[in-house]
Amino acid sequence: MSIGLFRGTVILEPHSIEWESNAQQTIAGLKAIIGETITDAQHIGSTSIREICAKPIIDIAVGADDTEAVLSMNDKLEKNGFLFRGQDHPGQYLYICGEGSFITHHIHLVRYDSETWHNYLNMRDYLNCHSDDAKAYAELKQSLAEKYPDNRNKYTELKSDLINEILAKAKKWRNKTVKTSDTGL
Repeated sequence: MSIGLFRGTVILEPHSIEWESNAQQTIAGLKAIIGETITDAQHIGSTSIREICAKPIIDIAVGADDTEAVLSMNDKLEKNGFLFRGQDHPGQYLYICGEGSFITHHIHLVRYDSETWHNYLNMRDYLNCHSDDAKAYAELKQSLAEKYPDNRNKYTELKSDLINEILAKAKKWRNKTVKTSDTGL
């Protein structure tokens, strides 16, 4: 199974164990390059969810207490194949890996312990623990991929309502899980 897609296209593949090992290798590479500036790095996105299909692009969230410290190392990152693409959402910076318009990785730099950081982890963990919601998400993704194979923006836009619903459930689930573990119940 390959990793990567041409920019703007949507092709989904069944889950692959290769995605996890590739993500861990990429995280290790990032830590070797700029480890002192990273608080944590996690494999996120659909390739991190075992029961669903995904675009074969590895998403990694890099959490840093000081995002400016990471941004100051952009030259070093670029020399190692992590190309800075700018601020794609407020408080979030995007790096990509790949050749030309063929993208293999999205690296999302965010402030560690921010809402965005928690949303990434909550969604991944929730869907890995809730098969019914994971299945519903996968079905929507497949339907949209069939309708919009060459329009990733539309594909992404039309997933947003379900993603927001899942994030709300995931936050409640995480809070309940944390409270239960804190009380020993």
